[in-house]
Amino acid sequence: MVLSLLKALGPQGTLLMPALSYATVGPRSPIFNVAATPSCVGALPEYFRRRPGTIRSVHPTHSVSGAGPLAEDLLDEHIRSTTLCGPYSPFARLPEVGGQILFIGCGLHPNTTMHAVEERVEPVYLYGDDVEYQVILANSSQQRMVVRSHNFKGWVQRYDRLAQHLPAPHLRQGSVLLASCYLVEAPAMWTAALTALCKDPLCFVERRRA
Repeated sequence: MVLSLLKALGPQGTLLMPALSYATVGPRSPIFNVAATPSCVGALPEYFRRRPGTIRSVHPTHSVSGAGPLAEDLLDEHIRSTTLCGPYSPFARLPEVGGQILFIGCGLHPNTTMHAVEERVEPVYLYGDDVEYQVILANSSQQRMVVRSHNFKGWVQRYDRLAQHLPAPHLRQGSVLLASCYLVEAPAMWTAALTALCKDPLCFVERRRA
């Protein structure tokens, strides 16, 4: 699948995948090794992370892997982030380069890029405590990072509601083998989601049932 995506993009295309590590890195285990800490969002992103030629951004819980001509530019500034998906993150910068987001067999629910939009609005449910991390870089040097966590306590994310705000051709649905897929234009998604959140800051969440 990774090779097929790279082939479809061609030599001028850039492929990014989430390399999130929040399942193993957090307040109780605040050490992140950019080269060794595994991602926790499935076999495909983990294969891509480990693939020769792939680079990874430096962020303790919400790193991104990439390959292609724009990868270094999109990933390098992530180390400056003081939140999960702020302006230095690839999630926030994707619309700048006219990027697309492909969801393969997972629906629209796990849309981490939506956190970047939420950070612009700062709804009441979003932020938690600051966490201090020890980051081990690719050259084995170490760096301290303090990152403001997300909370969502008492709330359920409903990023599937994006479909109500983003019409075709900015949101397209198809399939790869048996997997239902969605392709989202990142600039249009950002504009539509930001507009919706400014009107209703609770647009993409709902109260968790007891």
